[in-house]
Amino acid sequence: MPRIDVGGIGIAYELLGKEGDPAVALTPGGRFTMEVPGLREMAEGLVAAGRRVLIYDRPNCGASDACLLGESESEMQAEALAGLIRKLDLGPTVIAGGSGGSRVSMLAAARDPEICSHLALWWISGDPIGLMQLATYYCGEAGTLASRGGMEAVLSATSWAENFAKSPQARDFILSQDPDKFIAVMQKWAAAYVPSPVSPVPGMTQRDFARLTMPVLVFRSGTSDLSHTRATSEWVHRMIPHSRFIDPPWGNDEWNERSVETHSGGNGHTLFRSWPKLVPFLLELASQ
Repeated sequence: MPRIDVGGIGIAYELLGKEGDPAVALTPGGRFTMEVPGLREMAEGLVAAGRRVLIYDRPNCGASDACLLGESESEMQAEALAGLIRKLDLGPTVIAGGSGGSRVSMLAAARDPEICSHLALWWISGDPIGLMQLATYYCGEAGTLASRGGMEAVLSATSWAENFAKSPQARDFILSQDPDKFIAVMQKWAAAYVPSPVSPVPGMTQRDFARLTMPVLVFRSGTSDLSHTRATSEWVHRMIPHSRFIDPPWGNDEWNERSVETHSGGNGHTLFRSWPKLVPFLLELASQ
């Protein structure tokens, strides 16, 4: 698997398709890797239509390095994505992502608009319950483990499991941290998820939204999805008035149904299995 240094962070990535074809960068949610079911199938669908597709492991995910820099984890990952697109010389790229990947995609496009030709977003996390879930998942578990058993205990954190399993650097890096300093980072990163009265997305200011002048496609979230609420998707659309706002190619209860399947353990990881259905929409967006 290729790796490249981006601002001192080792990033594992893969480029699918022919060199010179217009580029698309795909980012999944959670701390899931580029091998999560549904993502590669989505990439292959785009490649079949003449696109060159970047899939990659964000810092703290999969085979990439662990990193504790940045005001928030999402902002650090967004800077890594923008740097990766530039380092690979992909040119203006369709940046697309769902769940945590939508947040990283937005932040990357806002921080470095020149690299983003088009932006596609779905399952945008927001509202108090959804954001507090994120603070617990990404930061609370690891911080609590560090407070109880030091950095050795953090190695059992579920949200970091794939990173520790696939990246020797990540395991060694975490073990080398001072527990008190690590907890301070987790506290800071968790604070980024505090709901804001002026922005629907952690880390995105009104000025950031104003920088998203490229064509933008926002998929409406389901009414039953408390992790990515419909109100959040509607608010993002209002913050980007020129964005196209449409229903996704799946049912209203997609997130809940996929979550139940995934956690039941019988069908493996299913959260992103419908994502290949988005390919025609991304191709239509890219044609604008």
